Formats: sequence, C-alpha cells, structure tokens
Amino acid sequence: MLESRYSAPEFDIYARHRPSEDGGDWPAPTAEAPIDAIVPLPGSKSLTNRELIIAALADGPTLLRAPLHSMDSDAMVAGLRALGTRIEEVPAAGSGAFGPDLRITPAEELMGSTTVDCALAGTVMRFLPPVAALALGPTMIDADSAARGRPMGTIIASLRTLGVDINDDGRAALPFTVHGTGSVRGGEVAVDASASSQFVSGLLLSAARFNEGLDLRHTGERLPSIPHIDMTIDVLAQHGVTVENPEPGHWIVTPQEIRAADVDIEPDLSNAAPFLVAAVATGGRVSIPGWPSQTTQVGAHLAELLPLFGAEVSLEDGVLTVRGTGTITGADIDLTIGGELAPPLAALAALAETPTTLTGIGHIRHHETDRLAALRTEIEKLGGRVEELEDGLRITPQPLHGGQWLSYHDHRMATAGAIIGLRVPGVEIENVATTAKTMPLFPEMWHRMLAGGGAPAATGFTLGSSL
Repeated sequence: MLESRYSAPEFDIYARHRPSEDGGDWPAPTAEAPIDAIVPLPGSKSLTNRELIIAALADGPTLLRAPLHSMDSDAMVAGLRALGTRIEEVPAAGSGAFGPDLRITPAEELMGSTTVDCALAGTVMRFLPPVAALALGPTMIDADSAARGRPMGTIIASLRTLGVDINDDGRAALPFTVHGTGSVRGGEVAVDASASSQFVSGLLLSAARFNEGLDLRHTGERLPSIPHIDMTIDVLAQHGVTVENPEPGHWIVTPQEIRAADVDIEPDLSNAAPFLVAAVATGGRVSIPGWPSQTTQVGAHLAELLPLFGAEVSLEDGVLTVRGTGTITGADIDLTIGGELAPPLAALAALAETPTTLTGIGHIRHHETDRLAALRTEIEKLGGRVEELEDGLRITPQPLHGGQWLSYHDHRMATAGAIIGLRVPGVEIENVATTAKTMPLFPEMWHRMLAGGGAPAATGFTLGSSL
C-alpha cells in the first residue's frame, strides 16, 4: 500500500479509515425485533468524485456542500492536491453531520512530477489519468495491491489514441505513468467499455479541456451502468458543458469552458441499500431523509426493486420509507443498469422464501473483487445454494448458519454479510473496516439502526426516531 500523500492534517481520515484486519472479525448484530429507524446518509461518492474532478478543471473556485468524506473521496482529494489543486475544508453550511464542506480552487497550471495513490477507488483510477494528462510532467498512477488487477487497458489505450504518452510496461494495468504535456490533443476514439462505464465517464469529465474536444464511441455489445454515464452528463451540464449524444453509445464534447458552481451533494442512495434492505429482512421499517425527487443515482432504483421482494415503499416530503411485510419473495431481475445493487439484493435473496435470479451483472466480476464468485462462495459457506451464471446469479434459499464472511477488501461485500447477519446468528465479517471506502461510520450506523436511537460520536444525527 502506498503511503498517504496528504500534506494537511485535516485529511487524517484517510489514514484513520484504511481497511485493516488487525481488529479481528466483526460480529454482525442479529435483529431481535423488526427494525424501526430513520437513517440519514452521507453524501454520494459518485457525485462527490465527479464534482471534485470538474471543480479542479473549472474556471474558478467551487464549494461542495455535504460531500462524502471516505477513503474513495479522500483518495480523489489527495490525487488532485498532488497535481496542484487547492482543496480546503470549511465549516459546513448545514448540520455538518458527516463532516465539513470542501472549497476547491483550480491550479493556474496543473503540475505532474508526482505519484497518485488511487487506494481501492475505481473512480480515481479511471477519472484522474485524463486530468494528469493535462498536467505538466510525469504522474505515476498506482493503487493498493488488491486493486492492481482491475481493468485499465481501455483508459490507457484511449488516452494514447488522443495523443497522450503513457508508460505501462505493456501491462495495461496499474501502476503506469502519464507523461503530461499540459494539454491533450483529443479527437475521435472508440472504446469497449463493457467492463466499466467509468471508462466513458473518465474521458467525458475532462473532454471539454482537450484541444479538439472528444468524439467518443462505445464498441462493445453491452454498456453497463448507463445511469452513471447519465450522471456524468448531468453534472457536466450543471457546469455549462454540453455533451451531445446523437445515438446510443456515441458522445461528442466540443472544447468549452467548465463553469465553476457551488453544489449540494445528494445523499448516497446506493449506500442506502443495506439499510433499506434491513427493513425487508426484519419485517421492519427504515426511512432515509433527503431522498431526491429526481436523480441519476443508481440507488434510486431501490424504490422499484424492493417491492419485487415483497416490500412496501413510499416517498413523502423527501423521505423514502421501506416497510417489510414479514414475507420475502424471490424475484427475477435484470440489474444491467444497477450492478452495484447486486450484493445487498443477493443477500436479501438468500433470506427469501423463493428463488431469485439476478442477471445483467457480468461486469461486476471486475469491481473491487469478482463479486459474482465472492457472493456465491460466501453464501454457500453459510449453507446457501447459489448458481453462478455467465452474467449473474441464481439464488435458491436454504437454511443458513453462522460463520466467517470474507469481505475481499470490498465494501459492498462487507455490508452484504451484515444483512445476512440480521437473521442468522453467528455471522462474523472479516475486515469490516473496508466499508470506510464509501461509508466510514457504517458499523456505528448499523448498531444504532438496530438499537433505535443514539448517534455516533463523530456525527450530529440520530437514528431510530419513528416517522
């Protein structure tokens, strides 16, 4: 693991929340009764990291209100700071329940001659190399050893086509060095983004600064997680950047200014998944305040997906409430647009009364770990029955028992194990600290959701009040 390159003490959260196995396994608490809780959530990782990139390339300072403070967002902050972007913590305009706001001041000229540690963050390793190409000097892009196997060939080949010199010793993987010249030619490029929509988003986020802009075509048969690309386009539009989409899989960005704008970050709706699923698993009720009426976040689909498992869902005055009925039915679901929701839904399926088939998620083999193999392995270790399909999983409920649940350094695997632990005594999560990747306070939030009250010392929110 590379050492943190933060130069200011206010970013110590990065060091504090590195995944660690030193503390032993975490006993996943079992629900003794149906849950009844209100669970406020920290900001969206996907939005925070997109806004950080755009702010670093904008025409003036930007204020991000209620951003996420986690391993992934801190790694993005560290990377941008290493390239010369000024990022300061400022007192939160709101309650500041999950940390301070961030003020980002773009550098007059981005400078390389540095090393960026992506940690375990896919958004950093796919979004930051185009920014490094706009810097002057070489930038080594590296990551945690557990992330070095993640697909990177597409972003490397794309940047080379656009005129960027990259040295990867032929590995098409991390680590590699981007030899920035202060500008990127840009132009036409064809990519197969079947492994990750982040390849498309990473290019689009910086494209307005390329000399010839970007004419990008996706060549693969299937493009996963399209809502994440829609999110990128929507975020760019809020900063005055127009992305033309003349046909599916084709995007055009002309050279144009990126306008600075203060932004309110939405709560992370994908991180809502384990808490909302907990309501279904226990036959209880969980409410998430601040739920946007319109959003490009993948997690918004939970409002449509959880009723397929027998839940009741309502949205009133910005509060989404999920109620379990005491019966969990299996479902056949195509998750092409929301593969990151597969781990919590697979955990719920293991607790259901009838089988579930999740398809359209072959690409999640290339996330923090091979999530299909990991979910099959861990559920089967606890007595479940899972068939691994070419692009998904078929889960047939069986009586489950306790045991160790491995996290694979994957935050969503860790929270999936916690869901099963609600109903199955004796489940112990290895390296629960990996949840700090997007949700540093997860263990505290989980316990307090079950307890029906109280607040982690680092926050100002409370859990458990009934609506």
